[in-house]
Amino acid sequence: MTETCDVLIVGSGAGGLSAALTAAHAGLDVIVAEKTPQIGGTTAWSGGWLWVPRNPLAVAAGIVEPIDGPLDYLSHEIGNHVRDPRVMAFLENGPEMVGFFQDISAVEWIDGNHIPDFHDSPGACSGGRSVSVAPYDARKLGAWADRIRPPLGPTTIAGMALVSGKDMAAFFNWYRSPANAMHVLRRLARHAYDLVTRGRSAQLANGNALVARLLHGALDLGVTVRTDAAVTRLLAEDRQVTGAIVAGRTIHTRKGVVLAAGGFPHDRARIAEMFEHAPTGAEHHSAAPPENTGDGLRLAEAIGAGISQDYVNPGAWAPVSLLPMKDGTVARFPHLIERAKPGIIAVGPDGQRFVNEADSYHDFMSALFASGADHAWIIADAKARRRFGMGAVKPFPFPDAVHIRSGYLKRASSLAELARRIGLPPQDLEDTVARFNDGARQGEDPQFGRGASAYNRIQGDAGHKPNPALAPLERAPFYALKVLPGSLGTFAGLRTDACARVLSETGTPIAGLFATGNDAASIMGGNYPSGGITLGPAMTFGYIAGRVLAGLPVTGISAIKEEDTDVL
Repeated sequence: MTETCDVLIVGSGAGGLSAALTAAHAGLDVIVAEKTPQIGGTTAWSGGWLWVPRNPLAVAAGIVEPIDGPLDYLSHEIGNHVRDPRVMAFLENGPEMVGFFQDISAVEWIDGNHIPDFHDSPGACSGGRSVSVAPYDARKLGAWADRIRPPLGPTTIAGMALVSGKDMAAFFNWYRSPANAMHVLRRLARHAYDLVTRGRSAQLANGNALVARLLHGALDLGVTVRTDAAVTRLLAEDRQVTGAIVAGRTIHTRKGVVLAAGGFPHDRARIAEMFEHAPTGAEHHSAAPPENTGDGLRLAEAIGAGISQDYVNPGAWAPVSLLPMKDGTVARFPHLIERAKPGIIAVGPDGQRFVNEADSYHDFMSALFASGADHAWIIADAKARRRFGMGAVKPFPFPDAVHIRSGYLKRASSLAELARRIGLPPQDLEDTVARFNDGARQGEDPQFGRGASAYNRIQGDAGHKPNPALAPLERAPFYALKVLPGSLGTFAGLRTDACARVLSETGTPIAGLFATGNDAASIMGGNYPSGGITLGPAMTFGYIAGRVLAGLPVTGISAIKEEDTDVL
Protein backbone atom coordinates (compact mmCIF):
# COMPACT_ATOMS: atom_id res chain seq x y z
CA MET A 1 0.00 0.00 0.00
CA THR A 2 1.31 3.46 -0.88
CA GLU A 3 0.25 7.03 -0.23
CA THR A 4 1.67 10.49 -0.80
CA CYS A 5 2.02 13.62 1.32
CA ASP A 6 4.10 16.77 1.19
CA VAL A 7 6.01 16.25 4.44
CA LEU A 8 6.61 13.24 6.68
CA ILE A 9 7.64 13.89 10.28
CA VAL A 10 9.34 11.02 12.14
CA GLY A 11 8.61 11.47 15.86
CA SER A 12 6.04 13.43 17.85
CA GLY A 13 7.99 15.48 20.39
CA ALA A 14 8.13 19.27 20.37
CA GLY A 15 10.65 19.41 17.53
CA GLY A 16 8.63 17.21 15.22
CA LEU A 17 5.28 18.80 16.05
CA SER A 18 6.78 22.27 15.54
CA ALA A 19 7.85 21.32 12.03
CA ALA A 20 4.43 19.80 11.38
CA LEU A 21 2.53 22.91 12.50
CA THR A 22 4.75 25.27 10.54
CA ALA A 23 4.51 23.28 7.33
CA ALA A 24 0.76 22.70 7.70
CA HIS A 25 0.11 26.38 8.39
CA ALA A 26 1.81 27.09 5.06
CA GLY A 27 -0.65 24.78 3.34
CA LEU A 28 1.37 21.58 3.10
CA ASP A 29 -0.08 18.10 3.61
CA VAL A 30 1.72 16.67 6.66
CA ILE A 31 1.88 13.22 8.27
CA VAL A 32 3.44 12.66 11.71
CA ALA A 33 4.60 9.07 12.31
CA GLU A 34 5.17 8.05 15.95
CA LYS A 35 6.46 4.53 16.54
CA THR A 36 4.97 4.16 20.04
CA PRO A 37 1.29 4.13 21.02
CA GLN A 38 1.77 7.48 22.78
CA ILE A 39 2.49 10.97 21.48
CA GLY A 40 5.10 13.31 22.89
CA GLY A 41 8.41 11.49 23.26
CA THR A 42 10.94 12.98 25.66
CA THR A 43 9.11 16.32 25.59
CA ALA A 44 6.18 14.76 27.44
CA TRP A 45 8.52 13.82 30.31
CA SER A 46 10.31 17.15 30.38
CA GLY A 47 9.83 20.32 32.38
CA GLY A 48 8.67 22.03 29.19
CA TRP A 49 11.15 24.91 29.40
CA LEU A 50 12.74 26.56 26.35
CA TRP A 51 15.81 28.79 26.33
CA VAL A 52 15.01 31.49 23.77
CA PRO A 53 16.89 34.75 24.34
CA ARG A 54 15.08 37.96 23.34
CA ASN A 55 11.72 36.20 23.32
CA PRO A 56 8.52 38.29 23.02
CA LEU A 57 7.45 37.72 26.63
CA ALA A 58 10.72 39.13 27.93
CA VAL A 59 10.51 42.09 25.58
CA ALA A 60 6.92 42.78 26.70
CA ALA A 61 8.18 42.85 30.29
CA GLY A 62 10.85 45.40 29.41
CA ILE A 63 13.76 42.95 29.30
CA VAL A 64 15.36 44.05 26.06
CA GLU A 65 18.87 43.04 25.03
CA PRO A 66 20.77 43.07 21.75
CA ILE A 67 21.64 39.78 20.16
CA ASP A 68 25.22 40.37 21.29
CA GLY A 69 24.17 39.57 24.87
CA PRO A 70 23.35 35.87 24.45
CA LEU A 71 26.02 35.59 21.78
CA ASP A 72 28.63 36.78 24.28
CA TYR A 73 27.37 34.32 26.87
CA LEU A 74 27.50 31.43 24.41
CA SER A 75 30.97 32.39 23.22
CA HIS A 76 32.22 31.86 26.80
CA GLU A 77 30.12 28.74 27.35
CA ILE A 78 30.52 26.74 24.14
CA GLY A 79 33.82 28.05 22.76
CA ASN A 80 34.43 27.69 19.05
CA HIS A 81 31.04 26.08 18.55
CA VAL A 82 29.60 29.59 18.68
CA ARG A 83 30.88 29.94 15.09
CA ASP A 84 28.45 27.25 13.95
CA PRO A 85 26.01 29.09 11.62
CA ARG A 86 23.17 27.30 13.40
CA VAL A 87 23.82 29.33 16.56
CA MET A 88 23.02 32.63 14.87
CA ALA A 89 20.08 31.03 13.05
CA PHE A 90 18.71 29.96 16.42
CA LEU A 91 19.22 33.35 18.07
CA GLU A 92 17.59 35.17 15.15
CA ASN A 93 14.64 32.82 14.61
CA GLY A 94 13.91 31.71 18.18
CA PRO A 95 11.95 34.83 19.18
CA GLU A 96 10.06 34.69 15.89
CA MET A 97 9.19 31.04 16.58
CA VAL A 98 7.75 31.86 20.01
CA GLY A 99 5.54 34.56 18.54
CA PHE A 100 4.49 32.40 15.60
CA PHE A 101 3.16 29.52 17.68
CA GLN A 102 1.40 31.85 20.06
CA ASP A 103 -0.33 33.54 17.13
CA ILE A 104 -1.37 30.52 15.04
CA SER A 105 -1.99 27.68 17.47
CA ALA A 106 -3.20 26.64 20.92
CA VAL A 107 0.23 27.36 22.40
CA GLU A 108 0.03 29.79 25.33
CA TRP A 109 3.40 30.74 26.78
CA ILE A 110 4.34 31.72 30.31
CA ASP A 111 7.49 33.69 30.97
CA GLY A 112 10.62 32.61 32.79
CA ASN A 113 11.77 36.17 33.35
CA HIS A 114 13.05 35.30 36.83
CA ILE A 115 15.14 32.30 35.71
CA PRO A 116 18.89 32.93 35.36
CA ASP A 117 21.36 31.16 33.13
CA PHE A 118 23.26 28.24 34.63
CA HIS A 119 26.57 30.06 34.97
CA ASP A 120 27.76 33.55 35.85
CA SER A 121 29.90 33.79 32.71
CA PRO A 122 30.24 37.09 30.83
CA GLY A 123 26.99 37.80 29.02
CA ALA A 124 24.91 35.77 31.49
CA CYS A 125 21.41 37.01 32.18
CA SER A 126 19.58 36.94 35.51
CA GLY A 127 16.28 36.34 33.73
CA GLY A 128 14.35 36.83 30.52
CA ARG A 129 15.76 34.09 28.30
CA SER A 130 13.35 31.31 29.26
CA VAL A 131 9.75 30.51 28.40
CA SER A 132 7.47 27.61 29.20
CA VAL A 133 3.91 26.73 28.40
CA ALA A 134 0.75 27.35 30.38
CA PRO A 135 -1.14 24.38 31.86
CA TYR A 136 -3.68 22.79 29.56
CA ASP A 137 -7.03 21.08 30.06
CA ALA A 138 -6.68 17.76 28.25
CA ARG A 139 -10.45 17.47 27.83
CA LYS A 140 -10.16 19.94 24.95
CA LEU A 141 -8.42 17.21 22.94
CA GLY A 142 -11.23 14.70 23.29
CA ALA A 143 -10.11 11.14 22.58
CA TRP A 144 -6.64 12.34 21.63
CA ALA A 145 -5.94 13.27 25.26
CA ASP A 146 -5.48 9.62 26.21
CA ARG A 147 -2.86 9.18 23.50
CA ILE A 148 -0.43 11.69 25.00
CA ARG A 149 2.44 10.05 26.88
CA PRO A 150 1.76 10.62 30.61
CA PRO A 151 4.44 12.43 32.64
CA LEU A 152 7.15 10.28 34.21
CA GLY A 153 5.22 8.65 37.06
CA PRO A 154 7.71 8.92 39.95
CA THR A 155 8.06 12.68 39.36
CA THR A 156 4.32 13.19 39.90
CA ILE A 157 1.84 12.91 42.75
CA ALA A 158 -0.21 9.87 41.70
CA GLY A 159 0.06 11.02 38.08
CA MET A 160 -0.42 14.74 38.74
CA ALA A 161 2.47 16.91 37.57
CA LEU A 162 3.33 20.12 39.40
CA VAL A 163 3.83 23.31 37.43
CA SER A 164 7.27 24.84 37.91
CA GLY A 165 7.15 28.04 39.94
CA LYS A 166 4.20 29.05 42.10
CA ASP A 167 2.46 25.68 41.94
CA MET A 168 5.50 23.76 43.13
CA ALA A 169 6.24 26.41 45.75
CA ALA A 170 2.72 26.04 47.14
CA PHE A 171 3.16 22.29 47.53
CA PHE A 172 6.53 22.70 49.25
CA ASN A 173 5.01 25.32 51.57
CA TRP A 174 1.43 24.04 51.94
CA TYR A 175 1.48 24.35 55.74
CA ARG A 176 2.89 27.88 55.82
CA SER A 177 -0.17 29.80 54.70
CA PRO A 178 -3.92 29.24 54.20
CA ALA A 179 -3.57 30.35 50.58
CA ASN A 180 -0.99 27.63 49.87
CA ALA A 181 -3.09 25.02 51.65
CA MET A 182 -6.18 25.94 49.65
CA HIS A 183 -4.23 25.83 46.37
CA VAL A 184 -2.95 22.35 47.19
CA LEU A 185 -6.39 21.10 48.24
CA ARG A 186 -7.99 22.40 45.05
CA ARG A 187 -5.34 20.75 42.88
CA LEU A 188 -5.61 17.42 44.71
CA ALA A 189 -9.41 17.47 44.64
CA ARG A 190 -9.46 18.16 40.91
CA HIS A 191 -6.91 15.40 40.34
CA ALA A 192 -8.94 12.92 42.39
CA TYR A 193 -11.98 13.77 40.28
CA ASP A 194 -9.96 13.21 37.10
CA LEU A 195 -8.76 9.82 38.31
CA VAL A 196 -12.30 8.70 39.06
CA THR A 197 -13.82 10.01 35.84
CA ARG A 198 -10.96 9.59 33.33
CA GLY A 199 -8.33 7.35 34.91
CA ARG A 200 -5.62 10.02 34.51
CA SER A 201 -5.10 13.70 35.11
CA ALA A 202 -6.72 16.24 32.82
CA GLN A 203 -4.55 18.98 34.34
CA LEU A 204 -1.59 18.85 32.00
CA ALA A 205 1.54 20.78 32.92
CA ASN A 206 5.10 21.31 31.77
CA GLY A 207 6.17 19.12 28.82
CA ASN A 208 2.82 17.33 28.80
CA ALA A 209 1.04 20.63 28.29
CA LEU A 210 3.47 21.63 25.54
CA VAL A 211 2.82 18.41 23.62
CA ALA A 212 -0.94 18.76 24.09
CA ARG A 213 -1.01 22.35 22.85
CA LEU A 214 1.15 21.56 19.82
CA LEU A 215 -0.96 18.49 19.05
CA HIS A 216 -4.12 20.60 19.36
CA GLY A 217 -2.71 23.06 16.83
CA ALA A 218 -1.56 20.30 14.48
CA LEU A 219 -4.96 18.62 14.44
CA ASP A 220 -6.70 21.96 13.85
CA LEU A 221 -4.51 22.44 10.78
CA GLY A 222 -5.33 19.01 9.38
CA VAL A 223 -2.07 17.23 10.22
CA THR A 224 -2.41 13.44 10.11
CA VAL A 225 -0.95 11.93 13.30
CA ARG A 226 -0.31 8.19 13.46
CA THR A 227 0.84 6.13 16.40
CA ASP A 228 2.33 2.62 16.32
CA ALA A 229 3.91 3.79 13.06
CA ALA A 230 7.60 2.91 13.11
CA VAL A 231 9.74 4.16 10.21
CA THR A 232 12.08 1.42 9.03
CA ARG A 233 13.70 2.86 5.91
CA LEU A 234 14.11 6.11 4.01
CA LEU A 235 13.45 6.16 0.28
CA ALA A 236 15.58 8.17 -2.15
CA GLU A 237 15.86 8.71 -5.88
CA ASP A 238 17.31 11.35 -8.21
CA ARG A 239 19.45 12.96 -5.49
CA GLN A 240 16.44 13.42 -3.18
CA VAL A 241 14.88 11.70 -0.16
CA THR A 242 11.40 10.88 -1.46
CA GLY A 243 9.69 9.17 1.44
CA ALA A 244 9.91 6.26 3.83
CA ILE A 245 8.57 2.86 4.76
CA VAL A 246 6.21 3.45 7.70
CA ALA A 247 4.69 0.46 9.52
CA GLY A 248 5.05 -1.57 6.32
CA ARG A 249 3.42 1.12 4.20
CA THR A 250 5.22 3.21 1.57
CA ILE A 251 4.75 6.94 2.03
CA HIS A 252 6.07 9.16 -0.76
CA THR A 253 6.85 12.81 -0.01
CA ARG A 254 6.73 15.75 -2.39
CA LYS A 255 8.87 18.00 -0.19
CA GLY A 256 10.81 16.00 2.36
CA VAL A 257 11.20 14.04 5.60
CA VAL A 258 11.97 15.50 9.04
CA LEU A 259 13.71 13.25 11.56
CA ALA A 260 12.75 14.04 15.16
CA ALA A 261 12.86 10.64 16.85
CA GLY A 262 14.55 11.61 20.11
CA GLY A 263 18.22 10.77 19.69
CA PHE A 264 19.88 7.62 21.05
CA PRO A 265 19.64 7.60 24.89
CA HIS A 266 18.75 3.88 24.87
CA ASP A 267 20.89 2.66 21.98
CA ARG A 268 23.39 0.58 23.94
CA ALA A 269 25.72 0.04 21.01
CA ARG A 270 26.10 3.75 20.26
CA ILE A 271 26.31 4.58 23.98
CA ALA A 272 29.17 2.10 24.35
CA GLU A 273 30.87 3.77 21.39
CA MET A 274 30.43 7.37 22.56
CA PHE A 275 30.08 7.44 26.38
CA GLU A 276 33.39 6.92 28.16
CA HIS A 277 31.68 5.95 31.42
CA ALA A 278 29.62 3.20 29.76
CA PRO A 279 32.00 0.76 28.01
CA THR A 280 29.24 -1.83 27.51
CA GLY A 281 26.35 0.63 27.22
CA ALA A 282 24.69 -0.82 30.32
CA GLU A 283 26.44 1.53 32.76
CA HIS A 284 24.33 4.48 31.64
CA HIS A 285 20.78 5.06 32.91
CA SER A 286 18.91 7.62 30.83
CA ALA A 287 15.67 9.13 32.14
CA ALA A 288 14.42 9.56 28.55
CA PRO A 289 11.66 7.23 27.28
CA PRO A 290 13.01 3.72 26.63
CA GLU A 291 11.72 3.75 23.04
CA ASN A 292 14.30 6.41 22.08
CA THR A 293 16.77 3.96 20.59
CA GLY A 294 18.45 5.98 17.85
CA ASP A 295 16.08 5.22 14.97
CA GLY A 296 16.52 8.62 13.33
CA LEU A 297 20.31 8.39 13.33
CA ARG A 298 20.30 4.89 11.83
CA LEU A 299 17.81 5.85 9.11
CA ALA A 300 19.98 8.79 8.05
CA GLU A 301 23.28 6.94 8.34
CA ALA A 302 21.97 4.33 5.93
CA ILE A 303 21.88 6.95 3.16
CA GLY A 304 25.22 8.58 4.01
CA ALA A 305 24.47 11.13 6.73
CA GLY A 306 27.24 12.30 9.03
CA ILE A 307 27.24 12.00 12.84
CA SER A 308 28.98 14.46 15.17
CA GLN A 309 31.95 12.77 16.80
CA ASP A 310 33.80 15.61 18.52
CA TYR A 311 31.50 16.73 21.34
CA VAL A 312 33.04 17.19 24.77
CA ASN A 313 29.86 15.64 26.19
CA PRO A 314 27.77 13.46 23.87
CA GLY A 315 24.92 13.38 26.39
CA ALA A 316 22.87 15.79 28.51
CA TRP A 317 24.09 14.39 31.82
CA ALA A 318 21.92 14.10 34.92
CA PRO A 319 22.16 12.03 38.10
CA VAL A 320 19.58 9.25 38.10
CA SER A 321 18.34 6.92 40.83
CA LEU A 322 16.85 3.49 40.16
CA LEU A 323 13.40 3.17 41.69
CA PRO A 324 11.95 -0.35 42.20
CA MET A 325 8.35 -0.48 40.99
CA LYS A 326 5.48 -2.68 42.17
CA ASP A 327 5.43 -4.63 38.90
CA GLY A 328 9.08 -5.61 39.27
CA THR A 329 10.42 -3.07 36.78
CA VAL A 330 12.81 -0.25 37.61
CA ALA A 331 12.09 3.42 36.88
CA ARG A 332 14.84 5.97 36.32
CA PHE A 333 14.34 9.12 38.36
CA PRO A 334 16.27 12.26 37.29
CA HIS A 335 17.51 14.35 40.24
CA LEU A 336 16.89 17.91 39.08
CA ILE A 337 15.54 19.72 42.14
CA GLU A 338 16.42 18.53 45.64
CA ARG A 339 20.22 18.72 45.37
CA ALA A 340 20.18 22.51 45.85
CA LYS A 341 17.87 22.53 48.85
CA PRO A 342 19.26 23.47 52.28
CA GLY A 343 20.13 20.48 54.44
CA ILE A 344 21.11 18.21 51.54
CA ILE A 345 24.58 17.35 50.23
CA ALA A 346 26.18 14.79 47.91
CA VAL A 347 29.24 12.63 48.55
CA GLY A 348 31.23 10.14 46.54
CA PRO A 349 32.16 6.57 47.55
CA ASP A 350 34.91 8.03 49.74
CA GLY A 351 32.45 10.02 51.84
CA GLN A 352 33.76 13.33 50.50
CA ARG A 353 31.89 16.09 48.70
CA PHE A 354 33.00 16.46 45.09
CA VAL A 355 30.75 19.20 43.70
CA ASN A 356 28.63 22.26 44.33
CA GLU A 357 25.35 20.37 44.66
CA ALA A 358 23.28 23.42 43.68
CA ASP A 359 24.88 23.63 40.24
CA SER A 360 23.06 22.17 37.26
CA TYR A 361 22.41 18.45 36.91
CA HIS A 362 24.83 18.39 33.96
CA ASP A 363 27.59 20.06 36.00
CA PHE A 364 26.92 17.65 38.87
CA MET A 365 27.57 14.67 36.64
CA SER A 366 30.59 16.25 34.98
CA ALA A 367 32.12 16.65 38.43
CA LEU A 368 31.31 13.03 39.30
CA PHE A 369 33.01 11.84 36.11
CA ALA A 370 36.04 14.01 36.90
CA SER A 371 36.26 12.42 40.36
CA GLY A 372 36.55 8.97 38.82
CA ALA A 373 33.58 7.60 40.76
CA ASP A 374 30.74 5.61 39.19
CA HIS A 375 28.08 6.65 41.70
CA ALA A 376 27.31 9.15 44.43
CA TRP A 377 25.05 9.45 47.46
CA ILE A 378 22.55 12.20 48.19
CA ILE A 379 22.57 12.78 51.98
CA ALA A 380 19.91 14.64 53.98
CA ASP A 381 18.91 15.15 57.58
CA ALA A 382 15.37 14.58 58.85
CA LYS A 383 14.30 18.20 58.48
CA ALA A 384 15.38 18.44 54.84
CA ARG A 385 13.88 15.06 53.90
CA ARG A 386 10.51 15.99 55.37
CA ARG A 387 10.58 19.45 53.84
CA PHE A 388 11.83 18.73 50.31
CA GLY A 389 11.79 14.99 49.75
CA MET A 390 14.59 13.04 48.08
CA GLY A 391 14.27 11.78 44.52
CA ALA A 392 11.03 9.82 44.22
CA VAL A 393 10.47 10.13 47.98
CA LYS A 394 7.89 12.87 48.43
CA PRO A 395 8.00 15.47 51.25
CA PHE A 396 5.83 15.23 54.36
CA PRO A 397 3.01 14.20 54.73
CA PHE A 398 3.76 11.47 52.19
CA PRO A 399 5.23 8.37 53.87
CA ASP A 400 8.69 7.01 53.11
CA ALA A 401 8.25 3.51 54.57
CA VAL A 402 7.76 1.81 51.20
CA HIS A 403 11.01 3.30 49.90
CA ILE A 404 12.94 2.23 52.99
CA ARG A 405 11.57 -1.32 52.70
CA SER A 406 12.57 -1.50 49.02
CA GLY A 407 16.09 -0.26 49.78
CA TYR A 408 15.68 2.79 47.56
CA LEU A 409 16.06 5.09 50.60
CA LYS A 410 18.50 4.37 53.41
CA ARG A 411 17.89 5.66 56.97
CA ALA A 412 19.95 5.61 60.14
CA SER A 413 19.96 7.29 63.54
CA SER A 414 23.47 8.68 63.10
CA LEU A 415 25.82 9.64 60.29
CA ALA A 416 28.28 6.90 61.27
CA GLU A 417 25.55 4.25 61.13
CA LEU A 418 24.31 5.60 57.80
CA ALA A 419 27.85 5.44 56.41
CA ARG A 420 28.20 1.79 57.43
CA ARG A 421 24.88 0.92 55.79
CA ILE A 422 25.88 2.40 52.44
CA GLY A 423 29.54 1.39 52.47
CA LEU A 424 31.20 4.74 53.20
CA PRO A 425 34.04 5.37 55.67
CA PRO A 426 32.09 6.51 58.79
CA GLN A 427 34.68 8.97 60.05
CA ASP A 428 35.11 10.53 56.62
CA LEU A 429 31.38 11.11 56.26
CA GLU A 430 31.16 12.60 59.74
CA ASP A 431 34.11 14.90 59.03
CA THR A 432 32.62 15.94 55.68
CA VAL A 433 29.28 16.88 57.25
CA ALA A 434 31.00 18.69 60.13
CA ARG A 435 33.04 20.85 57.72
CA PHE A 436 29.98 21.57 55.62
CA ASN A 437 27.90 22.45 58.68
CA ASP A 438 30.49 24.94 59.96
CA GLY A 439 30.14 27.02 56.81
CA ALA A 440 26.44 26.41 56.24
CA ARG A 441 25.51 27.91 59.59
CA GLN A 442 27.04 31.15 58.31
CA GLY A 443 25.48 30.79 54.86
CA GLU A 444 28.83 29.96 53.28
CA ASP A 445 30.47 27.06 51.47
CA PRO A 446 34.24 27.66 51.43
CA GLN A 447 34.89 24.41 49.57
CA PHE A 448 32.65 24.85 46.50
CA GLY A 449 30.95 28.24 46.81
CA ARG A 450 27.45 26.80 46.90
CA GLY A 451 24.77 29.46 46.95
CA ALA A 452 26.96 32.17 45.44
CA SER A 453 25.48 32.16 41.93
CA ALA A 454 22.04 33.38 40.89
CA TYR A 455 21.19 29.90 39.60
CA ASN A 456 22.21 28.29 42.92
CA ARG A 457 20.03 30.66 44.88
CA ILE A 458 16.91 30.23 42.77
CA GLN A 459 17.27 26.45 42.99
CA GLY A 460 17.36 26.65 46.80
CA ASP A 461 14.61 27.64 49.23
CA ALA A 462 13.68 31.30 48.81
CA GLY A 463 12.51 31.64 52.42
CA HIS A 464 15.67 30.25 53.97
CA LYS A 465 18.25 32.62 55.48
CA PRO A 466 21.03 33.62 55.21
CA ASN A 467 21.63 31.52 52.08
CA PRO A 468 18.71 29.82 50.29
CA ALA A 469 20.94 26.91 49.18
CA LEU A 470 22.65 26.13 52.50
CA ALA A 471 21.71 24.68 55.87
CA PRO A 472 23.57 22.31 58.20
CA LEU A 473 22.65 18.64 58.45
CA GLU A 474 21.92 18.27 62.15
CA ARG A 475 18.62 16.53 62.88
CA ALA A 476 18.49 12.72 63.04
CA PRO A 477 17.56 10.41 61.49
CA PHE A 478 19.77 10.83 58.47
CA TYR A 479 18.97 9.60 54.96
CA ALA A 480 20.90 8.51 51.87
CA LEU A 481 19.92 7.80 48.27
CA LYS A 482 22.21 6.41 45.57
CA VAL A 483 22.52 8.16 42.20
CA LEU A 484 24.15 6.82 39.05
CA PRO A 485 25.34 8.24 35.72
CA GLY A 486 22.35 9.16 33.59
CA SER A 487 21.02 11.69 31.14
CA LEU A 488 17.97 13.58 29.96
CA GLY A 489 18.86 12.87 26.35
CA THR A 490 21.73 13.02 23.88
CA PHE A 491 23.76 15.90 22.43
CA ALA A 492 25.65 14.06 19.69
CA GLY A 493 23.59 13.43 16.60
CA LEU A 494 23.11 14.07 12.90
CA ARG A 495 25.09 16.94 11.48
CA THR A 496 22.74 19.63 10.20
CA ASP A 497 23.01 23.11 8.72
CA ALA A 498 21.29 26.39 9.59
CA CYS A 499 18.25 25.32 7.54
CA ALA A 500 17.91 22.09 9.60
CA ARG A 501 18.98 20.05 6.56
CA VAL A 502 20.87 16.85 7.34
CA LEU A 503 24.45 16.87 6.10
CA SER A 504 26.26 14.01 4.46
CA GLU A 505 29.61 12.69 5.62
CA THR A 506 31.19 15.11 3.15
CA GLY A 507 29.37 18.08 4.69
CA THR A 508 26.84 18.84 1.96
CA PRO A 509 23.06 18.83 2.56
CA ILE A 510 21.08 15.71 1.70
CA ALA A 511 18.14 16.89 -0.39
CA GLY A 512 14.75 16.35 1.20
CA LEU A 513 16.07 15.30 4.61
CA PHE A 514 15.85 17.44 7.76
CA ALA A 515 16.41 16.82 11.46
CA THR A 516 15.61 18.58 14.69
CA GLY A 517 15.41 17.83 18.40
CA ASN A 518 17.84 15.26 19.74
CA ASP A 519 18.21 13.59 16.36
CA ALA A 520 20.22 16.66 15.31
CA ALA A 521 23.58 17.33 16.91
CA SER A 522 23.16 20.00 19.58
CA ILE A 523 24.11 23.50 18.51
CA MET A 524 25.81 23.84 21.91
CA GLY A 525 28.55 21.39 20.97
CA GLY A 526 28.01 19.13 23.96
CA ASN A 527 27.85 21.99 26.47
CA TYR A 528 24.90 22.87 28.74
CA PRO A 529 24.81 26.66 29.30
CA SER A 530 21.22 26.94 30.53
CA GLY A 531 17.99 25.10 31.14
CA GLY A 532 15.89 24.71 28.00
CA ILE A 533 18.78 24.49 25.51
CA THR A 534 17.24 21.30 24.12
CA LEU A 535 13.62 22.35 23.57
CA GLY A 536 14.44 25.93 22.54
CA PRO A 537 16.57 24.90 19.54
CA ALA A 538 14.34 21.86 18.85
CA MET A 539 11.27 24.01 18.28
CA THR A 540 13.23 26.74 16.52
CA PHE A 541 14.73 24.35 13.99
CA GLY A 542 11.40 22.57 13.64
CA TYR A 543 9.99 25.98 12.74
CA ILE A 544 12.88 26.65 10.34
CA ALA A 545 12.51 23.22 8.70
CA GLY A 546 8.80 23.81 8.18
CA ARG A 547 9.44 27.14 6.51
CA VAL A 548 12.17 25.75 4.26
CA LEU A 549 9.95 22.85 3.23
CA ALA A 550 7.17 25.33 2.39
CA GLY A 551 9.52 27.53 0.38
CA LEU A 552 9.19 30.43 2.82
CA PRO A 553 12.05 32.76 3.73
CA VAL A 554 14.01 32.20 6.94
CA THR A 555 15.36 35.15 8.89
CA GLY A 556 19.10 35.58 8.41
CA ILE A 557 19.40 32.76 5.86
CA SER A 558 19.76 33.40 2.14
CA ALA A 559 17.85 31.45 -0.49
CA ILE A 560 18.64 27.74 -0.73
CA LYS A 561 20.18 26.54 -3.95
CA GLU A 562 19.30 23.11 -5.26
CA GLU A 563 22.87 22.56 -6.41
CA ASP A 564 24.02 22.77 -2.77
CA THR A 565 22.48 19.39 -2.04
CA ASP A 566 24.40 16.14 -1.97
CA VAL A 567 24.18 13.26 -4.41
CA LEU A 568 22.79 10.22 -2.62
